[in-house]
Amino acid sequence: MDIFFQQIINGLVLGSMYALVALGYTMVYGIINLINFAHGDVLMVGALTSWTVVSTLAGSGAPGWALMLLSVMVAIVVCAALNFSIDKIAYRPLRNAPRLAPLITAMGMSLLLQTLAMIIWKPNPKPYPALLPPDPINLGGPVITVTQCLILAVTAMLLAVLMWLVNRTKLGRAMRATAENPRVAALMGVKPDMVISATFIIGAALAAVAGVMWAANYGTVQHSMGFMPGLKAFTAAVLGGIGNLAGAVVGGLLLGIVEALGAGYLGQLTGGLLGSHYADIFAFVALILVLTLRPSGLLGERVADRA
Repeated sequence: MDIFFQQIINGLVLGSMYALVALGYTMVYGIINLINFAHGDVLMVGALTSWTVVSTLAGSGAPGWALMLLSVMVAIVVCAALNFSIDKIAYRPLRNAPRLAPLITAMGMSLLLQTLAMIIWKPNPKPYPALLPPDPINLGGPVITVTQCLILAVTAMLLAVLMWLVNRTKLGRAMRATAENPRVAALMGVKPDMVISATFIIGAALAAVAGVMWAANYGTVQHSMGFMPGLKAFTAAVLGGIGNLAGAVVGGLLLGIVEALGAGYLGQLTGGLLGSHYADIFAFVALILVLTLRPSGLLGERVADRA
């Protein structure tokens, strides 16, 4: 039973990070029907930017939490500027092009970001310093670290802020109007290009936070680290119902739990021979099952048909 609860905790932590990145996918798709495959690499840039800040200030004597906070803020600014530039340079000119063109562009942008990151930060993996106390907190069997507690708390706070922003603010109303019909929204005084840029910036900020969390939790960063989290987050968005914010959160948490439980119990049954190395299998098997039984995802799809 302790193993079960431990894997639930691990799954919630992992799923929280997936959910933050999945929200970026689903927000962009909900507004312009684009799968931004470069989004996972924005997470990577955020993590490497954070590593640069922390490494530069490591000898300053500042407490670990202050270094992490500063690195998160810098990562958010860098990732927001990057995603804004990607939208303006690569996606905006293809707004009215056939859907295949921006999709291929997104894949190319992903490879470009990985290559640039490899040039700037070099290809070797880099250890991310432990900025928070590493001692685990015993929960009566299962354990959780301070970093994992922070991940869960920050994720819950950011999700609440995002839901408030989308449902209660003027920008949120503009986002929902643009998602329904950008041409009609423009006639009502909404500026679709500004709304789309804001969506990319918000998604980048969430990905930057997820990237720093990922680095702090796993203790390493490199130029290719964004590919698998990005793919898993896209899977989470599809699992929950792409275009649906609540679906992205549910899909991310569910995917993390399924992956953690599958890897944990498989590792136990095989004496450690299998497990974490095969965790990806469970995530994609769950996706196949859900899409076979419910193609629109668990919470359905709320994206308007613009045909």
